[in-house]
Amino acid sequence: MALPKKVKLVEVGPRDGLQNESVPVSTEVKVELIHRLQDAGLRVIEATAFVSPKWVPQMADNARVMAAIRRKPGVSYPVLVPNRKGLDAALAAGAGEVVVFGAATEAFSQKNTNCSIAEGLARFSEVAKEALARGLKVRGDISVCLGCPYEGEVSPDAVVRVARALDAMGCYEITIADTIGVGTAGRTRAVYEAVLKHIPAARLAGHFHDTYGQAVANVYAALECGVATFDSSVAGLGGCPYAKGATGNVATEDVLYLLDGLGIETGVDIEKLIAAGEYICGVLGRPTHSRAARALAAKRMAA
Repeated sequence: MALPKKVKLVEVGPRDGLQNESVPVSTEVKVELIHRLQDAGLRVIEATAFVSPKWVPQMADNARVMAAIRRKPGVSYPVLVPNRKGLDAALAAGAGEVVVFGAATEAFSQKNTNCSIAEGLARFSEVAKEALARGLKVRGDISVCLGCPYEGEVSPDAVVRVARALDAMGCYEITIADTIGVGTAGRTRAVYEAVLKHIPAARLAGHFHDTYGQAVANVYAALECGVATFDSSVAGLGGCPYAKGATGNVATEDVLYLLDGLGIETGVDIEKLIAAGEYICGVLGRPTHSRAARALAAKRMAA
């Protein structure tokens, strides 16, 4: 299959990237990061999560973040919601798109959401029905599609079952996530080929972590399957609190460098994106995890 001519990047740094930070990040910094990312040309930015502050304290300022964003025409700001209470809070904050999430294995579902896969899907079905009735878009994420920290290898059929359930409840887009970053290009291709028998590539997305340094290769494998939407996190921020040793999401800069090299249109300016990464890394007091950002910065220094 020919590679897509255009790719949509879904920036998850402000939510997925920052939610595991042990040091509180201020509302002002989160909003500034979102503004820098949209000014770099990103059109989908996962802004925050309407989850219990007891479990994810970094997202306790969700409503304040949503109120302070300078919303730009043509940009969407999806938010994560785990249940009806989260949806109600997201609606009150003016969200236009919500993200629900399931898991491909029972063990991960229990650890992550304290319920079975079936129970979680039933809960999200209620959330999706209400969100759609209120005119919101609903996106569905599936965790641990390429490997689980508790059950090991994951059958593509297990991913298909959850993907079909999310499709049935009205999710316009379904994300195949390698939550712990153990996937390889071959396994990535196998999962997408299984799901593609039921859901078209135009409605699928990829979310890869870089634990084993395979995330960019997995993006390419998904591109070969016709997938044209990818989650990524500026400066490679983020991890997974329920998967020990899992490193951050693939860096947006690294995915963009790949796509630019392939001549695939994204609408994102790599220099402005790198500057946004430098900003948040400066706040956090650590270097970027993006190889492309480090290499291009070194090149600038040498010039």
